[in-house]
Amino acid sequence: MPNLKTDLPLLALLALIWGSSYLFIKIAVAEIPPLTLVALRVFGATCFLALVMRFSGERLPRGRRIWRLLLVQSFLTSIGAWTVLSWGQQFVDASLASVLNSTSPLFVFFIVAVVSKSEGFSTLKLTGALLGLCGVILIVGVDALKGLGTQVLGQSACLLGALFYALAAINGKRFTSIGALATATGTMLWASVVMIPVALVVDRPWSLSPSTQAIVATAVLSLLCTGVALLLYFRLLKSLGSLGVASQAYLRASVGVFLSVVFLGEELSAPIALGLVLTILGVALINWPVRK
Repeated sequence: MPNLKTDLPLLALLALIWGSSYLFIKIAVAEIPPLTLVALRVFGATCFLALVMRFSGERLPRGRRIWRLLLVQSFLTSIGAWTVLSWGQQFVDASLASVLNSTSPLFVFFIVAVVSKSEGFSTLKLTGALLGLCGVILIVGVDALKGLGTQVLGQSACLLGALFYALAAINGKRFTSIGALATATGTMLWASVVMIPVALVVDRPWSLSPSTQAIVATAVLSLLCTGVALLLYFRLLKSLGSLGVASQAYLRASVGVFLSVVFLGEELSAPIALGLVLTILGVALINWPVRK
């Protein structure tokens, strides 16, 4: 049973961290190729999580089966999801990509509703998922949907990334017995093993000369937006379940609006304000405890 007094603030914090990651990606990718950026991101997160594990006294899990499962989780969480999203955004406007990327709670709902009813799925949660998506559309702008169906492959890639995120949230429930820290470290170890050789072969990163700004953005992206965020992510999977954790996809759009209003002085229009209300209401309904 979730504890909304602690879990919802942590969910909002996770959305804030992951929502701000787009800013740091934008800064870093201007000077660092995407594959190298992902490789640096996961390698830095691996080092950070390994240090946390060292000082906390925890150990990595043992056994081939659990490491095979961690490889699957790593692919769904980072390797596959980040690759297809990066490729898809070459052909899709950022606004439409953000709407398509926020559909992961709907994927979670329908997949788990068909396969299992262990998380107490209900009409209330489905209503919350639909309200949250409507809120994201209002926040991003209804005009973002005008290009829907034109760049089919790019849009399909963005949807595939959302599906990967949904499957990651569902698959992540398998690791509740080994703890959030061990799971996060294991997934990033696998991501480093895969992405570092790929980046070395494709990008030849030793020839790059990124600025201090790009290096700092990459470090923040790696330590905060990946290492710390994954600790929160796997912690919340235990209490909120797959759909609850996936609902932070809706809050990320709200984070972008919040940062724009506070730091850029942008105005809050009526459609965006309504979208914020619908988004928050949708997340609340998704995570509302269901009596069994």
